[in-house]
Amino acid sequence: MQNYQDFLAETLIDPETLQQRVRELGAEISRDYADANGNLLLICILRGGVPFLVDLMRCIAVPHRIDFMAISSYGVGARESSGNVRLTMDLMTNIKDKHVLLVEDIIDSGRTIASVLELLGTRQPASLKVCALLDKESRREVEVPIHYRGFNIPDAYVFGYGLDIDEYYRNLPFIGVVDLEKYGK
Repeated sequence: MQNYQDFLAETLIDPETLQQRVRELGAEISRDYADANGNLLLICILRGGVPFLVDLMRCIAVPHRIDFMAISSYGVGARESSGNVRLTMDLMTNIKDKHVLLVEDIIDSGRTIASVLELLGTRQPASLKVCALLDKESRREVEVPIHYRGFNIPDAYVFGYGLDIDEYYRNLPFIGVVDLEKYGK
């Protein structure tokens, strides 16, 4: 495996800017759910959303719970969504009458999150909203409501802070852009 610095085209979002925006989102969510009476449930879409969820939940001042789902829309080794969305791990929590906030690392075509919203909507939550760290709006194929947005980003292959390249580099504290010619794939 290559050192990421060998193919890092640029740092798109540095660690300080990321953390500042996460704090702002946490404060906004805290205000919006101040009257949720402990009925807020953060649902993280695995795996990329984990670092964002962990930092975000530390910045949310109202009582809340967390749960996880795993969704697959990519083939093995694929960098583009196949468009076929399937649930690979379901929630442990009953979401009926709960205020559900989906926490996602990146929204690209919108197909995956639209499918998740459709599925969860059938489970009768009190409310259902989306919090996405990154929004690649230029690639949108399906319109989805994003209630809390970290950053709009250009159509570039990004990694770090939960986003992977072939399952590596999720641990980096920044969002970087891959130079695909240097990455060699």
